[in-house]
Amino acid sequence: MANKTIDHAITATSLQSAASDPTHAGILSFMRRKYTKSLKGVDAVVWGIPFDAATSNRPGARFGPQAIRRASAIFDNDPQYPFERDLFADMATIDYGDCLLDYGNHAKTPATIEREAARILKSGAFLLTLGGDHFVTLPLLRAHAAVHGPLALVQFDAHQDTWADEKGRIDHGSFVGRAAREGLIDPASSIQLGIRTHAPDDCGIRILYGYDIEEMSAAEIADIVLRHVGDRPAYLTFDIDCLDPAYAPGTGTPVSGGPSSAKILSVIRKLGALVIRGADVVEVAPAYDHADITAIAASTIAMYMLGLHAEQLAERRG
Repeated sequence: MANKTIDHAITATSLQSAASDPTHAGILSFMRRKYTKSLKGVDAVVWGIPFDAATSNRPGARFGPQAIRRASAIFDNDPQYPFERDLFADMATIDYGDCLLDYGNHAKTPATIEREAARILKSGAFLLTLGGDHFVTLPLLRAHAAVHGPLALVQFDAHQDTWADEKGRIDHGSFVGRAAREGLIDPASSIQLGIRTHAPDDCGIRILYGYDIEEMSAAEIADIVLRHVGDRPAYLTFDIDCLDPAYAPGTGTPVSGGPSSAKILSVIRKLGALVIRGADVVEVAPAYDHADITAIAASTIAMYMLGLHAEQLAERRG
């Protein structure tokens, strides 16, 4: 124990160092990464947005970032499965903490999120965001599109989120339609996976419904995504209700008939050829969870997203 430390999230002297906190103790940043607002020398940023005022059913996703961070403590600093590497050995990664929002003035929320996201992206770092309800993806897309242009949206979800709304509405069920109308995404190269509801408009986005996912292999699903998106810059957004409630009960709008966590993780693992410019995991509502099933799934999905970026970063650096 002589060389071990605890509370790595604040005691770390390097952004690439391994933590030695016991799984059951220590300050709970995402995967024990250092808590800091400094973006100097940072390759990847994990950021929380504790917002759930846009939910149409059960609230509680404001506690999602806390739950995902807590569940991520189970990841130690051995090579992470299935990437066979310490994700942070060559990828300086921080936990940027949470976005500060005024709970009594939701009209300011979109601009606050977009402004802070833009500050992070200006550093050149990859941004992985932990929600929060799915509305937060709209200002995130605005910030990313300002840097990269219109993005291919790769959306794992039970819902299309393309319902019509009026300007200024705060709604997690309409952000995709708004993003299409604002030119933040390219509908022709975007795809939604796991959809198990119907909305009036598909906005020209390709859909793989729940039954499609059930009948296809992970390799077949990933191949469709890769061919459809091609080499266009992509944004990955994962609504945890994409998973069947058996694997993710802790969410606001669960829908039966979804895929397992194992199958979807296998799909994500095969998306390494995507030009991923940003990502998020949203809609974790821990009050409805059981034994952290949902939080564990969400933290694993987030870890996979960082794993893909670590591989792409290593490839670029040779």
